Amino acid sequence: MGQIKIADPGMKAFVEDLGRYGYQRYGVSVSGVVDEFAGRVANFLAGNAPEAAVIEITLKGISLEFMDNALFAITGSPCEYTLNGSPLPLWQSHSAKAGDVLAGGFMSAGLRNYLALAGGIDVPVIMGSRSTNLRGKFGGYKGRELKKGDVVETGKTAGAQPARALKAEYIPQYGAEIDVRVIPGPQDEAVTEAGMKTFLGSPYKVSFDSDRMGIRLAGEKIGHVKAADIISDGITFGSIQAPGDGQPIIMLAERQTTGGYCKIATAITADRSRLAQARPKCQIRFHKVSPEEALEALKDYRSFFDKLDEYCPVKN
Repeated sequence: MGQIKIADPGMKAFVEDLGRYGYQRYGVSVSGVVDEFAGRVANFLAGNAPEAAVIEITLKGISLEFMDNALFAITGSPCEYTLNGSPLPLWQSHSAKAGDVLAGGFMSAGLRNYLALAGGIDVPVIMGSRSTNLRGKFGGYKGRELKKGDVVETGKTAGAQPARALKAEYIPQYGAEIDVRVIPGPQDEAVTEAGMKTFLGSPYKVSFDSDRMGIRLAGEKIGHVKAADIISDGITFGSIQAPGDGQPIIMLAERQTTGGYCKIATAITADRSRLAQARPKCQIRFHKVSPEEALEALKDYRSFFDKLDEYCPVKN
């Protein structure tokens, strides 16, 4: 067990794990990391189980002091970090000693970093998860984002772990344009044929009022057959709503449990991490795929995590 003291949380930082499942029927959001790929790799590099809690950092790197010796890793968007003033590469394990200082700059691309510490972030488990539920003000660190001066504890480690690094060819590249594969539905009949062609054929820009709940997009208006409203039903990560103004909204980790706007498509699971790193003004294009193609992409995506020992070899 150990502790870190937050000196600067960046723009926003939250304690998250893989999410709080099984409670949407009661109106409780899933929450959890937005970029599952970066979160899971960070945990592996730190010697943790995939479900261990990490710190999700937004736009500006976190700065903190290690109050105990620690093994840690930072993944996600490219960002200049230093440890005691020396440059610190991402997507690698690093050792810190008590009193060491980690400092982060601004992310040059993408939107989110993930900090994993050996033993995981030790906060109370509520409804099976350590994730922060912002609107409910519970979970995570006291139900809120991290602030300067917060002292965060880590859990017990499984013993000494080797330092590892993700091979360079597997490190995601974050650009100003993102291609996202989607499956139409479940309410694609609510928009006109021309409206669906517009959605699939036009670029959309990420708006500044996007957050962990969803990505608001700006672009060509999507036309409806009659109206955008439906009888409210369940929403999943990647659901794409077409509200009355015809500007799509992509639902993310902190999404509401149900919604009353038609959902004209769903982003496939394998492309969620791309959406997680879409910063304001980023351009997104949607591409229709079949359920069978989505399933094959999911198999490839999941199989990556089965090979992390190979893709993240021990550092020499």
